[in-house]
Amino acid sequence: MIKPSNTHLVLIPSYNPGAKVCDTVREARRHWSPVWVVVDGSTDGSTQWLQQEAAADPGLRVLVLPRNQGKGAAVLQGLEQAAAQGFTHVLTMDSDGQHPAGLIAPFMAASQRDPGAMVLGRPVFDASAPKARVYGRRISNAWANLETLWAGIGDSLYGFRVYPIAPLRAVMRKQRWMRRFDFDPEAVVRMCWHGVRPLNVDAPVRYFSAEEGGVSHFNYVRDNLLLSGMHARLLAGFLLRLPLLACRRLCARDGAASRIAAP
Repeated sequence: MIKPSNTHLVLIPSYNPGAKVCDTVREARRHWSPVWVVVDGSTDGSTQWLQQEAAADPGLRVLVLPRNQGKGAAVLQGLEQAAAQGFTHVLTMDSDGQHPAGLIAPFMAASQRDPGAMVLGRPVFDASAPKARVYGRRISNAWANLETLWAGIGDSLYGFRVYPIAPLRAVMRKQRWMRRFDFDPEAVVRMCWHGVRPLNVDAPVRYFSAEEGGVSHFNYVRDNLLLSGMHARLLAGFLLRLPLLACRRLCARDGAASRIAAP
């Protein structure tokens, strides 16, 4: 039996995930407690299964949104309720089985050692990864690194992460973006702007074929246009913040040099 944490929880936004959600949630519960699932207006029958599972498992909670609002909106709903119950950190992961539930505990431990940081999964791809997705994320990563003056974001799109709740809520409440597929990359850039340090930890990612029960809601045209608009916004914000970011980087570099030079 896993002892429930009163500071860190697993938060899983879920929209029409298919059969893989069963294994995903059970694996997450095997490695952590509590686990919350935010059902983002699903219509595939997964809501009923999740509610039945939660009725028999006190470590699992299911929040149901009446209509699909997007990944970021689902995460924000979970953040608001988690903060109200005194939680300080959430580990976000997808509901479709792509993320490694076996690494939940090590990621949480890294966050507990350094609670002011965000712990970011850095994906390790296998042969199942679509080449277009692998190469395309390099473009998003390059923009994210520029927009943060190379603050140390290993991967801007991989959603297996531990966030401190308070700064993420503050960032999301200040603007109306980050509610859909743009959540993951915009969150890490804006969190860096907010002064939250990234810690990168390697983690595998698995892409399941349709025959294996894999479900993808990624639309190459729609979502790439969304990411392009997001990076245009972030670039404008970066230019406004450039003096502050440059000063922060110089101070961090000088501080590191002082520690190295100290007897």
